[in-house]
Amino acid sequence: MPLTVVAIWRYPLKSGRGERLESAVVERLGLAGDRRWMVVDRAGQSVTAREHPRLLLVDATQEGEGLRLTAAGHGSVLAEPAAERAAVRVHSNGPLDAGLAAPEADEWLSEWVGADVRLARADRGTRRVLDPSFTRPGDSTGFADAYPVLAATEASLGRVNEWIAGGPLAAEGPLDMRRFRPNVVIAGGEPFDEDRWRRIRIGAAAFRSPKGSARCVMTTTDPDTAARGKEPLATLARHRRWDGKTWFGMNLVPDTLDAVIRVGDEVEVIEAVESADGPPRPDAA
Repeated sequence: MPLTVVAIWRYPLKSGRGERLESAVVERLGLAGDRRWMVVDRAGQSVTAREHPRLLLVDATQEGEGLRLTAAGHGSVLAEPAAERAAVRVHSNGPLDAGLAAPEADEWLSEWVGADVRLARADRGTRRVLDPSFTRPGDSTGFADAYPVLAATEASLGRVNEWIAGGPLAAEGPLDMRRFRPNVVIAGGEPFDEDRWRRIRIGAAAFRSPKGSARCVMTTTDPDTAARGKEPLATLARHRRWDGKTWFGMNLVPDTLDAVIRVGDEVEVIEAVESADGPPRPDAA
C-alpha cells in the first residue's frame, strides 16, 4: 500500500485548536499560517496548553491580517496587529522580535486562561534559527516548539492504541491523532517506519527529517474537554523511551518552498536508513 497524505492540519494559534485543511502552501517557517500567533506573558515568555490546558479549546481562524479567536461560552474577539513590538521566547529559545496584538485580544485571552497574557505575532521579521546539530544554515521556523513541520502516521497511532488497550490504562484509549498535533497525517506503511526516514517527498515538496518528536504533557490532554490523563505518555514510556524522553512522530524541514501539498498526495521516501534502534534521529543534517 503506498504512503498517502490523509489529513493536513495547521494551528494558527500556538496551543489553540487545529484547523483541518485540504491543501497547504509550504513555506520556510512551515505550512502557511501555522503557529504564526502565540500567547505570551508580560515578560514575553511563551504560554502554552502545558500550563493552561484551556488554550486547546480556543478556535483560531485567519481574518484578513488578524486572527479571530472563539471559545464556547466566551464569545469571540478579532485580534488585530498593533504597531508595538516585543522580544518573545518560545520556551528557552530566543529572544525573537515579534509583533503584538491590540489590547482587546489580550483582555479576552487573559480572562479565558485566568492569567495576565498578551498575544504575539510572527511576521516577516520573526525567525527562529534551528538547532545546527540537526539542520542546515538558513533553516528556521516561527513559534513552533521544534521544527517547521510535524508528520505522523496512522500505522504508528494504531500500534500505540494497541499497546494502551493491553495496558493498565486501557480506559483512556483509544486516542485520537489530534493528541499529537501533527501537520501531516500519513496512511500506509508499518508502525514507526518513519523513524528510518531521512528525506521524503510529499507531492511536489521535498523535506528533510532532522529528528523524531519528543512528546510532552500536552499529549495527555483531551482536545475536546481539556481534561488531562496519563496516556499516551505512560505507554510511550514503556515502549518508546530513549534519552529520558518519549517519542512519536517525525519532524520535517522543507527543502522545496512555495509548493502546495494536498490530501491524497503520495508520499515518497527518498532516503532511509536500514533500521532505527534508539531515538529516531539521523546522524547528520
